[in-house]
Amino acid sequence: MDESDRLARTLRTLPPSCGPVRLIAVDGHAGSGKSTFTARLAAAIEEPGRTVPVLHLDDLASHRELFDWTDRMLTQVIGPLSRGETAHYAPYDWTERRFAPPRALPGSPVVLIEGVGAGRRALRPHLAALLWMERDAAGSWQRGRKRDGDALTAFWDTWTAAESRHFSADPSRPFADALVRERPEGYEMLPNPHSTAHLNQIITLGHRTPPPN
Repeated sequence: MDESDRLARTLRTLPPSCGPVRLIAVDGHAGSGKSTFTARLAAAIEEPGRTVPVLHLDDLASHRELFDWTDRMLTQVIGPLSRGETAHYAPYDWTERRFAPPRALPGSPVVLIEGVGAGRRALRPHLAALLWMERDAAGSWQRGRKRDGDALTAFWDTWTAAESRHFSADPSRPFADALVRERPEGYEMLPNPHSTAHLNQIITLGHRTPPPN
């Protein structure tokens, strides 16, 4: 079962949330499959002659600021998009340990942001929808460590502690409009039974349902 296409149709019809942009966040634990799912979702949303911009939060974070990138996000990305302008953000080079020259993020009917903390409190007012990758922390981290190899063991030790502190103070999952579960044949969208989402539209199994009055 793969509901990406149906979800893509739903997201295109949501009201704009950040100026003229429908800003869609994909959050979840490190190693939960956010990047792969977001790429698939972007491809499903794309229309002829119009690509879907994707912002990876790994480009805003840094070794010194794993989660303290909110101000850069608001200033470099949210502000310009809300004004109908092209955003420009400085991506971090994890090898050189420095920020690279600014990169453009054009405004588009739909813009995707993916990464740990994409659904944080400071960003939720600007989101049209928040999706959560439904894979537990331990399983996600094990998957990520296996992917990155022994060379990054020390980094993962630091990261998992920082991620735990972040989600303890600023959880995203309770506010998610839908839970994304990876299946062998694709993805399944599940309603969030614990959702306290306050967004304009609630995504449930690929359909939009108006929130209660």
